[in-house]
Amino acid sequence: MGMANYGVPALTTTWRVLLVDDDPLVCDSIRRLLEFDNHKVTAVANGVDALALAQKETFDLVILDYLMPVMKGDKLALALKERFPKLPILMITADAEKVEMSSDKPSGVDLLMAKPFQMEELRRAMNKVLGK
Repeated sequence: MGMANYGVPALTTTWRVLLVDDDPLVCDSIRRLLEFDNHKVTAVANGVDALALAQKETFDLVILDYLMPVMKGDKLALALKERFPKLPILMITADAEKVEMSSDKPSGVDLLMAKPFQMEELRRAMNKVLGK
């Protein structure tokens, strides 16, 4: 018997996901969740590496953290949108309320999601930004 699947079903399509988070534990757990749903995940720890990789490879979705050293998630989102206007960007943050309330709401971000979250919430968010 397979694992019980409650709530939002996994996407049937395999997506290429660029995951950007400077916390190795967070990165690893999100990567595992996505790979469980058969997505191909490339994880990097900062915005500079993410931009370089996005120039070389094609991704269906970017999941990025807000608070990172060197380049914050909102700056990375804007830089990615300038180069790839149709690329869906999902921002995760432990500070979702503060980011939403601030006047500089991330304009390059398609959806903002609060940490911590459940697999079902991640699936729902991905379905939303990928238009499924």
